[in-house]
Amino acid sequence: MSDFLATIYPWTKALHVMSVIAWMAGLFYLPRLFVYHAESVTPGSETDALFKTMEVKLLRLIMNPAMIAVWIFGLALVFTPGIVAWSEIWPWVKAACVLAMTWFHHWLGRRRKEFLRGENRLTGRTYRMMNEVPTLLMVGIVLSVIVKF
Repeated sequence: MSDFLATIYPWTKALHVMSVIAWMAGLFYLPRLFVYHAESVTPGSETDALFKTMEVKLLRLIMNPAMIAVWIFGLALVFTPGIVAWSEIWPWVKAACVLAMTWFHHWLGRRRKEFLRGENRLTGRTYRMMNEVPTLLMVGIVLSVIVKF
């Protein structure tokens, strides 16, 4: 199996990077939709229904499949011989950031369900601040993988 993973390594890495890009796009965009939904939309209006549709489609059709692909290809990279040196700090930093990113994804999913039920209690300002979370985690991930600190 390890020979197979080593053989397909360039493909696995490419598919992992593409999946990360798609997932990150959603992680940046969904909180921004929540900002506008919380600040500018009257519950029960046509615009409310439009935002709910956009949010659910972004989460279910783009973000969820992308997150799953990130995990599948990421784990394949982890199990490829010679790629990860677990005796170093960087893979542990990256793993912690990826787990936090996954938590954030699920946090967004819970907020979407609150909007769906008309029970959102958070402000646009809160969503603006939370919109910075994936950026901070991305910095940790990229620096850990590229600089290998």
